Amino acid sequence: MKVFNGLQFDHLCEKDIELLTPIMKRAFDEDTKRHLNENNGGPDGYDNGNFLRKWALHKDSKAYKICKDDKPIGVAIVWINDNHENFLGNMFIDPDLQDKGLGTIVWKFIESEYPETTIWRTETPGFSKRNHNFYVNKCGFRIIRIDNPGDKYNESYFMEKEIKN
Repeated sequence: MKVFNGLQFDHLCEKDIELLTPIMKRAFDEDTKRHLNENNGGPDGYDNGNFLRKWALHKDSKAYKICKDDKPIGVAIVWINDNHENFLGNMFIDPDLQDKGLGTIVWKFIESEYPETTIWRTETPGFSKRNHNFYVNKCGFRIIRIDNPGDKYNESYFMEKEIKN
């Protein structure tokens, strides 16, 4: 386990999924309520653990269980490539703890863990304006492409952050 600015980061394992899935469900449902005025929604398997099993336990990903005061509060999943162009696949924080700067701490931890990175990339739903604000204004990403513009459910923002070393 690593401690960074008051948060604990540990590699996610199978036994963590049962604790983290309800947090993931609440986080994605909150975003869906806020932006689509619908009660629930998220990527396939976000509500039953299958998403985390598929991506967080994937042999090529690095997944972190994020804790505050030894209590699980979220997850970050990254893909680290030999060419140093890396991908943030997923990140979420318990909605009860959002808007307190914790996401920014998580992102700074990720960047500090992979200092050889030259470009970070990520993708987020078009409807999730709070995510856009976070990635662009808090983390320094820029929007490079929008797929399916105007499609309420399938619009997707692709972002990247070039790291100057």
